[in-house]
Amino acid sequence: MKKFWIEFMKRGMVAAWGGPAIVCIVWACLKAAGVVTFIEVDTVILAVVSSMLMAFVAAGISVVYQMEQLPKGMAALIQMAVLYVDYLVIYLINGWMPLKAVGIFTIIFLVCFAIIWAIIYLSTRNSVKKMNEKLNQ
Repeated sequence: MKKFWIEFMKRGMVAAWGGPAIVCIVWACLKAAGVVTFIEVDTVILAVVSSMLMAFVAAGISVVYQMEQLPKGMAALIQMAVLYVDYLVIYLINGWMPLKAVGIFTIIFLVCFAIIWAIIYLSTRNSVKKMNEKLNQ
């Protein structure tokens, strides 16, 4: 379990810069579109710190697939649950999503997670199949 947390921390720290970078890109686009012309310092601090935390958790939780005793389906459910709570809480804290939109957010999240997970799973399965075929030749 110690190995899990060490790897979680490593992955999280590597990805943590991505959250603030994305927030800055979004704000630059909003400014260019004339939607946002001024942002309060407290808003900036909250958005940068919380997006960094969100990226840290999102990257770190991918380590569940490294736990050999955990079936892939269970690892996917754990990752999905952690990401859902991570994103939902950060979006609500920052006011990026109104509380009444939680239902539609949930549907969109589940559909997108399933599609992305299926693409990665099928891609990995095909790569492993090709490698095994080469090894058997």
